[in-house]
Amino acid sequence: MQDFIAGLPKCELHLHIEGTLEPELKFELARRNGLALPYSSVEEMRAAYAFDDLPSFLTVYYEGMQVLRTEPDFYDLAMAYLRKAASQNVRYAEIFFDPQAHTSRGVPFDVLIRGLRRALLDAEKQLGIRAQLIMCFLRDFQAEYAMATLLESLPYKEWIVGVGLDSDEKGNPPAKFAAVYERARQEGYLLTMHCDVDQENSVEHIRQAIQDIGVDRIDHGVNILEDPALVEEILAKGIGLTCCPISNGIVTDSMKAEGIRKLLDLGVRVTINSDDPAYFPGYVQENLAALNLSREELLQVERNAFEITWLPRHIKDAYLAELETYAAN
Repeated sequence: MQDFIAGLPKCELHLHIEGTLEPELKFELARRNGLALPYSSVEEMRAAYAFDDLPSFLTVYYEGMQVLRTEPDFYDLAMAYLRKAASQNVRYAEIFFDPQAHTSRGVPFDVLIRGLRRALLDAEKQLGIRAQLIMCFLRDFQAEYAMATLLESLPYKEWIVGVGLDSDEKGNPPAKFAAVYERARQEGYLLTMHCDVDQENSVEHIRQAIQDIGVDRIDHGVNILEDPALVEEILAKGIGLTCCPISNGIVTDSMKAEGIRKLLDLGVRVTINSDDPAYFPGYVQENLAALNLSREELLQVERNAFEITWLPRHIKDAYLAELETYAAN
């Protein structure tokens, strides 16, 4: 089964590029930029990754990205992830980035987007992995800041396939960003949104995302099982869920494996992803293995993923054909 998972053509749709900043690269970038880290070694840094809920994780997450300052920093960050993903036979990825986490500390939007974009182009040529960028708004900042970030992105929108919403969900419902999402839709961006696992008002936030905002996808979203009518609605609309079992198991009480499997059995377009793999122990291959799915279930998860990508139909079909060839052989 490990060999089957290793060879499986994969698609990753829920991956925060800042969450791939491994301790080794963090130390390298700190040295490059003349910064002191509050850790003496990689081992000490990893030992500090002790969190048991979303807020405690976010504290460490935002502290870690202080080393990202220049275009080469963002290039190296993205290339490191893309090399790892290619080694796990990820054929295509849609990658979140958080511009406000950088512009709020003085890093220009142009610096980060150019570094990320250049890495995506080089990875496709050198590694054969294709990727696109999804720009996320930080929900614990003001909606006005999100709108300003959206406007700042418009000169680069050919490089950005869609928008998302992440960070601390408590007190920051989807409705807070309704006007931002409406403008994003008008600008041609596709729409996704985090509805994190076991948060306050989880089901209501999922409802707002689906019915009021009109998202194309939901990130996480396992709590939708608490409302069968919403499950029926996403089935009818073909909305997919980008689930992340290992991170679930660290910031909540379990990986939600039973819920993920139930959604899969119901025909929901569930996908399996790695979220922030430098902080949660596992990239996409390890997340797939963690669920103990059958071969047919694993194939269905990847069919779902390629099907709900934000790619042209003919490119989706090429990836799906590759997957079916693998299944047949």
